Amino acid sequence: MSQGLPATGSVLQRSVSARGNQQQPQSPEDDDRKVRRREKNRVAAQRSRKKQTQKADKLHEEYECLEQENTSLRREIGKLTEELKHLSDVLKDHEKICPLLHCSMNFVPMARPDPITNCLPR
Repeated sequence: MSQGLPATGSVLQRSVSARGNQQQPQSPEDDDRKVRRREKNRVAAQRSRKKQTQKADKLHEEYECLEQENTSLRREIGKLTEELKHLSDVLKDHEKICPLLHCSMNFVPMARPDPITNCLPR
């Protein structure tokens, strides 16, 4: 044995092994208690496994829902990006011909609150 332990082992080891070697006849009450404890433990283990499975199923469902929502939002982003491009193009085309933007009043250097209303006919 290493680290200075006696060859016969520690007091704790001898105590445990001494108890393990002594076979005391079990009473029927002890047997019943052991059977009940094992049954209770088996039921608790089944409950725990079922709860774990339900939790995994719930997480999987949540994952599926989030994936669907993500796909839907990505589609919406695509549509909105297309709409933005279209509206930007329409605005650029309109700016070329807009009489309000080309009004000579807009080029007069004077302070005015709203340049658009100054170009409108009175």
